[in-house]
Amino acid sequence: MSEDRRTVLADAAIEVLAELGMRGLTHRAVDRAAAMPPGTTSAYFRTRAALLTALVRRLVARDQAELQAAGERAVQPRTPAEMTDALAGLTGARLAPGEGRMRSLARYACALESVRDAELREILVPRENAGRDVGRTFLAAHGVPDPESRTLALLASVDGLVLDRLPKGGEVSRDALEGLVAAALR
Repeated sequence: MSEDRRTVLADAAIEVLAELGMRGLTHRAVDRAAAMPPGTTSAYFRTRAALLTALVRRLVARDQAELQAAGERAVQPRTPAEMTDALAGLTGARLAPGEGRMRSLARYACALESVRDAELREILVPRENAGRDVGRTFLAAHGVPDPESRTLALLASVDGLVLDRLPKGGEVSRDALEGLVAAALR
């Protein structure tokens, strides 16, 4: 039960961070969001650093699970248009009201916090996942030199477009995604 409670608290912490920002992430706010008695969060995560570390670990686990599931459902893109479609699906999921937007807000807040926290930075290091595999395979199939570096650049650019759209709402334009795919193929 304690592992389940830790997961519930970490998920609630993600919601609190997305809604209230880094300053609003407190043990009490997480207790309220998780509908737990006061003091529950501090019993499991004694310090703010421990709470933030648990939040980041859970966020990464959820992101990796989502990318893995998407990769298992996806067909490997063969054309630039198919790759653009795949990126549109990714950006759409990250900007979708509710879960997608919430996790994106939390993810970027954690990325900024990791500038000053080596432990968080290590947890947030880009991982091998189905999304990276799709990009690398696509670029290699098109004869792009150093598909690994180009994939990282492409995904970082996609992240930048998502970050740009978060405060404004809406979607990443298809033209922007087509431009990124074309640049990655050059």
